[in-house]
Amino acid sequence: MAGQQQFNPGVSLAGAVDLEALKHQVKAEPGQAGGAPAAGGYVIDTTENTFQAMVQTSTTFPILLFLWVPTDDRLFPMARKLADAVNAMNGQIQMSRIDIATNPNIAQALQVQGAPAMFALIGGRPMPLLQGLPSDEEMQQITEQVLPKIVAMAQQAGVNGTAPYSGDPDADGAQDEGAANPASVVPPEHQEAYQLAQVGDYAGAAAAYAQVLEADPNDALAARERSKALLLARSATANVREVRTAAADRPDDVEAQLDVADIDMIGGQIQDAFDRLLDFVAAGHKADIEPVRQRLLEYFTIPETGDPRLVAARRRLATLMY
Repeated sequence: MAGQQQFNPGVSLAGAVDLEALKHQVKAEPGQAGGAPAAGGYVIDTTENTFQAMVQTSTTFPILLFLWVPTDDRLFPMARKLADAVNAMNGQIQMSRIDIATNPNIAQALQVQGAPAMFALIGGRPMPLLQGLPSDEEMQQITEQVLPKIVAMAQQAGVNGTAPYSGDPDADGAQDEGAANPASVVPPEHQEAYQLAQVGDYAGAAAAYAQVLEADPNDALAARERSKALLLARSATANVREVRTAAADRPDDVEAQLDVADIDMIGGQIQDAFDRLLDFVAAGHKADIEPVRQRLLEYFTIPETGDPRLVAARRRLATLMY
């Protein structure tokens, strides 16, 4: 699918105009009669102003990026089918729609030459899925096979949170009965922390999640989201190349190793993060075991409790401590 290039709806990075696309241009706003399907449920619209915050949330739940032109009615059926499929998964994945006509910098960053295009976004890493208009068979494959595979890949990377439910989409979206599951809404006691994370205040979000944990120490979701917020507060804006170079140049520096382990975690490389810190202690740095232990205990709240990587890392840490 990724190699399909024949469809060009009229907006490209070069600014070329497709006359055929002009025949399909509509002026109605999304959700209005004759317009594109509205966002809602687990479908959001992303702009250049909100793009970075959206990327950061992909460390919590996987995201399907859909680059389109919402005035081209040839894309409406595809947008509806994708939205229906995403909403039917009840928060396991979010769909982020990006208008490349009004947000060309995003298209350029993703090296997209036209719409539609699709990417999976997990842990801040985009993976191309499709460029061009899919056939009916390909569309069925995307909704029935590709989306569940994205969720499975995200879970393997420890990205297993639930996307927020943003209200019923317009009836034009024709949602599945199970799509609007109220149980998938962010818990009321988490709302403040979640909103802070959404706007990029990760330190504030971590503090708010800490308050939730004070009221309920057994809230595993709050513990997981607090750890992710702490992780992003420390390292979300770090220069990855500089951090990795520093870790390679200073193999005996615990702070350098902690910093690069953060980068591994943000990228979904959980096993690498665990092994890096445990290997550091095992290589003769037991004097630094306490900061390593504290960081690992934070990391340990992020994967599912039965994750074999977590079980093995816990066992190895216990062995190294004695």
